Amino acid sequence: MFAVIKTGGKQYRVAEKDVITIDKVKGAPGDLVEFGEVLILGGDNVMVGTPTVAGASVAGEVVEQTRGAKVIAFKKRRRKNSRRKRGHRQELSVIRITEILTDGRKPSPRAQASEEAPAQEAAAEPATDMEVEAEAPAEAGASETAEAKPARKRARRPAAAKSADED
Repeated sequence: MFAVIKTGGKQYRVAEKDVITIDKVKGAPGDLVEFGEVLILGGDNVMVGTPTVAGASVAGEVVEQTRGAKVIAFKKRRRKNSRRKRGHRQELSVIRITEILTDGRKPSPRAQASEEAPAQEAAAEPATDMEVEAEAPAEAGASETAEAKPARKRARRPAAAKSADED
């Protein structure tokens, strides 16, 4: 089953477990996002919305918040030494589609809970002695010699002599 959703003024064809990159949506990685504007539901029974399919939605999980490639806008007016260069990076969200829902159903918590469980297990493991190493203290003699030397002064250029006409 697939769906065509609309978000950020663009349309995306998605299926379960697809990973899509869209304009930024609110949410931290791991949060559940729901898209309510479903234009088409495809599969065995195709449903085309007018403009949207009633009771249909698509649930997804935020994988990461990222930024796109840099787009450079350079404007130049010839023979006038007039140039303007601007850069821009678009804020993006990477979303993994978890469910395509029909008949007004809500996203199931099982999809969200099953993905959080492995993350909690990985975070619960304690650090081993080899991973945590104490840093050796800095040598006492090295810091004392650096403090004992005065800072070097820059050479100053002589001031321009004033002429009698200026007064």
